Amino acid sequence: MLPTSKIVHALALLVCCSLFAGLLLFSSFADVAAQGRARGLQNPTSGDPVPNILLLRIVRAEDERLFDDTVRDLFRARNANVRERAALAAGRIGNAAAVPDLIALMQKDSEPEVRAMAAFALGEIESPLATDALLAVLIHNRKSLEHARAIEALGKIAAALPKEQELQQKQIGAAILDALYVERRGRAAADLSTVLLGLTAVLRAKPDRAGAAVADFLSYSDPLIRADAANTLARLKLNDGNNELRKLVTRDPDAVVRANAARVLGITEDKQSFAALLDRVVKDTDSRVRVSAIRALGTLKDNRAVKPLLSAYPVPGEGARINELLEVATALGNIYRGIPDDEVSSWLKNLHDRVGGVAPEVEIALVRLSPTNYLNQLGKQEPAKVAAQRLLLTNWRAASSLAQGLGEMAALPDSIPDIKSQRINAAEVLRGMLDYRNSGLKINTLVAVHSEIAIPDVLRAYAALKPHNLDDVLRAHLNERDVVVRGTAADLLGDLPPDETNSRALIAALPVALADKELNDAALSILDSLAKQKNEKATQAITTVLGHPDHLIRRRAVNLLKANGTGDLSIHIGKVQSRNTAADYERALGRIGRRFNAVVDTSRGAFTIELLPEAAPLNVDNFIQLANRRYFNGITIHRVVPNFVIQDGDPRGDGNGGPGYQIRCEINEVPYERGAVGMALSGKDTGGSQWFVTHSRQPHLDGGYTVFGNVVSGMNVVDEIQRGDIIRSITIREFGARRRGH
Repeated sequence: MLPTSKIVHALALLVCCSLFAGLLLFSSFADVAAQGRARGLQNPTSGDPVPNILLLRIVRAEDERLFDDTVRDLFRARNANVRERAALAAGRIGNAAAVPDLIALMQKDSEPEVRAMAAFALGEIESPLATDALLAVLIHNRKSLEHARAIEALGKIAAALPKEQELQQKQIGAAILDALYVERRGRAAADLSTVLLGLTAVLRAKPDRAGAAVADFLSYSDPLIRADAANTLARLKLNDGNNELRKLVTRDPDAVVRANAARVLGITEDKQSFAALLDRVVKDTDSRVRVSAIRALGTLKDNRAVKPLLSAYPVPGEGARINELLEVATALGNIYRGIPDDEVSSWLKNLHDRVGGVAPEVEIALVRLSPTNYLNQLGKQEPAKVAAQRLLLTNWRAASSLAQGLGEMAALPDSIPDIKSQRINAAEVLRGMLDYRNSGLKINTLVAVHSEIAIPDVLRAYAALKPHNLDDVLRAHLNERDVVVRGTAADLLGDLPPDETNSRALIAALPVALADKELNDAALSILDSLAKQKNEKATQAITTVLGHPDHLIRRRAVNLLKANGTGDLSIHIGKVQSRNTAADYERALGRIGRRFNAVVDTSRGAFTIELLPEAAPLNVDNFIQLANRRYFNGITIHRVVPNFVIQDGDPRGDGNGGPGYQIRCEINEVPYERGAVGMALSGKDTGGSQWFVTHSRQPHLDGGYTVFGNVVSGMNVVDEIQRGDIIRSITIREFGARRRGH
């Protein structure tokens, strides 16, 4: 025990440290509030900043996904900021045990910001136990901060409800629509945050008769609301607003509204919009609008669009238009599905040469025009199987694109001449690609080709064609060295009817997958497929992983066993064995109150990300650590979806790679506006090194993916980036303390 004088000294030192940490943290909460105000979400905080010693406890609990008295006790703190931060932690942890405490905060706390955060957290937990309390907020607290967050939370809960709770889902959906009706009809001026979050809640809850209610906002004065209303109609494939959308697609001054209007008109196959969509392709100055209009024309399948498209996009084109050329290729394939056309075929072949055969969009379009011509062209110089094997041994990206093209034959109508025999031929080519190691071909190359990276796409294409020996081939690939190949084989076996032989093979493959050191993809896929076998031995195999050190594997097993009626074994999930140490937490939290930028230098140019350590300290720390290790240098930008995202950070280059570990999500209230930087996932808490940047506002991502930065300069470079461009380097720069309210 310390002497009294030392205790006093220690307490004094602790107070000083807490005050110092508080000064650093004060501006961080101002930043989060400022981000909310930019979207119309007023969220000032009251009380003193959260002391660093408490913030350290909170972040550790979040990282370990452990809800206990460490967090619960903070709900009773005198400091409103502490209560608010603890509520966010409970939502991130996601334990339904926190629901009663969060409901009490939402109903009784004296501070509106705390009540709003409690509602947000209830949405993150997605427990139906919170439904009645949230519905009460919609009815009785219409002018409160928590009202908007309550409607958002109800949308998330409705989306997570199982089919057997359809009645409750309908109840929630109706309440969301009623709240939107009040905003549109019952007020002189609608609350911006309630409408925006309500529109996203509609696309999650999918209530009956949503179309008319959402379409009513297409004429609203605020472009954010018009854009989000169109986005909701597009994602729900509703045509209720098409009369208004035909006007907006050409007349609206906001590019995102025009782009989203084009999306709806295409998805709903609105024939009357043909002229307006073609007009946008030719005349619109914003690439996002042109891309959406091209896609829409493809779904209309009107061949009057072909000549204008070829005229507007001659090959070869230059610069960023490659992204639009690939969209044109897809549209042409849709329009001419099964109908050969020499001019279109020549255009596609030129584009194939331009991109080096690494674009699956082009290969799929060529197959759609004429599968016979495609296979004949492949075997022009040597037998098609040999040509495909040679391609796999020299260029895995081109081989992957070829496989996706061949797999498209499975989706073509049987009425196409000779399609059945061409499917057989395509399957033989794909089978040869799977057997590339025994091809006997000698390929001299100066670089590692990594042919195995293409095999998952080859397997999927082969399975789509349903060859007679599919089970045998898939079982054989459960023994491959590459974890993604094994995971893909397991997924495809799970898609087949339950089979005792397949079940035994999956059970035998599970211990090997559980020993994988970097990726857990194979283990998770095998567990999923074992659950589909629905036999006692498969169930027993799943129960063997309940003590596995990987939290994601334990959680998957518990969920699968519960879904199969084995019972609730949630006690086995336990806490996460985090790889972070106390020093890691202190380093991450030490950035709060300071300004950090990441300068991303690409083969297309540079752009700058302002990182947000206040909103996502561990995700920011992970990104900075990887950047400082030069992890991202030389990595290919593997995914570009125009008017959606660019995605990077995969050392494999196929979208399946990572750093060999997973980090936890840090969901926050920062919205996915244009230029938001988020952590890519394959499920909750599966982040690692892959990250993305949004081309435009994406409200459906809010509250589902961690935002850890925003692009503050160089968005024109982001817009121009193409799939296959390279990250040359990422440089982290510190600019000192933030100014309050910056």
